[in-house]
Amino acid sequence: MDIALLGLGRMGRELVTHLIDAGHTVTAWNRSPEPTETVGRRGARIAGSAAEAVDGADAVVTVLFGPDAVRETVIDPSVPIPSGALWIDVTTVAPSDADEFGAWASSAGVRYVHSPVVGSLAPARAGSLAVLIGGEHDAVRQARTIVSLWADPDKIRTFDSPAKAAAAKLVANLALAVSMEALSETLRLGKAGGLSTAEVLDVLPLTSIAPIAGMKGPVVASGDFDDTQFSASLLAKDLRLMLATADVPLPAAALVAAELQRAIDAGQGDKDFSVIARDR
Repeated sequence: MDIALLGLGRMGRELVTHLIDAGHTVTAWNRSPEPTETVGRRGARIAGSAAEAVDGADAVVTVLFGPDAVRETVIDPSVPIPSGALWIDVTTVAPSDADEFGAWASSAGVRYVHSPVVGSLAPARAGSLAVLIGGEHDAVRQARTIVSLWADPDKIRTFDSPAKAAAAKLVANLALAVSMEALSETLRLGKAGGLSTAEVLDVLPLTSIAPIAGMKGPVVASGDFDDTQFSASLLAKDLRLMLATADVPLPAAALVAAELQRAIDAGQGDKDFSVIARDR
């Protein structure tokens, strides 16, 4: 297939590699030019604009920072995705955003599927992400042939609307955020009780937060948050989407949002989100 990929951030750079390696003809675009050089060397054609990238594409994959970036890149300039093409939006957005983007696509004769991923850069590189796919049945079936390139086949979930896939991604990221806060607080409590970080981490495999302790405990223990798998700024953006979507209070989400904002205000927004445990 001729596939356009818009957005070469950390995740976009991982996903585009799978498309190239699978033999698709890939045209990539990014707002800033720096990431395009490596992708170009891998075999992608680099476009000078989003409109140029989508010209003649069978499918368009967007991997952008958030819903505002989707509007600025696709919706507001009315990027001319070819009629009948498939638009797979990997960007984490709110259900209301997915409805808006789906309506825009329908008016343009474009088939819209929302397909966010659950997981960070290491599983993306390994092709073992969890993948959510929401949309009309035939569009979802075609999208699956593309997104399965970066998915663990046992971790694909399908939904009958883009909005449901968007909601499911927010659910997954809320669980991640609250689990990270639990890890942070257990370390702080342990320190207050005279336990070392190593002693707390030795206990946590016995608890319900064992997965996040195994994943982020060594990072927190090292105090080095520069190997960013999922940035503090990205998770903060997702938490804002959660709080705006919910029709009931989400106090735990609000707490983590505040923790992340403090990290961002301290100039740590581009560090891994586990930086919220920096003051353990």
